[in-house]
Amino acid sequence: MAVAPTTATDLVHQIFDLQRVLRCISTAHLARGGSGKVGFALHGVLRFIGEGEARATHFAAQLGVTAPVLSRHVAELEEMGLVVRRPDPNDGRAQLIALTEAGEAALQAFEDERTANLQAYLADWSEDDALEASHIIRKLAGSLRDSIRATTAGATHTTTTV
Repeated sequence: MAVAPTTATDLVHQIFDLQRVLRCISTAHLARGGSGKVGFALHGVLRFIGEGEARATHFAAQLGVTAPVLSRHVAELEEMGLVVRRPDPNDGRAQLIALTEAGEAALQAFEDERTANLQAYLADWSEDDALEASHIIRKLAGSLRDSIRATTAGATHTTTTV
């Protein structure tokens, strides 16, 4: 059963509203001095780099940004001593990016702070509400990610041949 156009429109509006609310919360939090000197965008970059050392092209694809945008973020994080670059042993032209010890500590502190903040914001939610929301958001993100990959690969739908 397909999603009705009005439902899809409402979902788009809800997603954009959620993005706006998250930006507002992040901006207010940073204005109060939270999360040190690392801004919202850089936290996202730190999170992906924290998943393991990789090439910049990998992180740019994961984040959905261009290589120059990622390069600026990595340069800023490198100046802060939170990431390090090293030559890729498999390709001398490429570099691998990883967190430094300070970067790992900053990421952990950010994750702890964000978790505590979300717990406070959701004080009137039950554990079941939070688990249900997490499940739905994971399912939505997976569906969108799969659709993007299929579109990028040139296949926007699957066909069955008998």
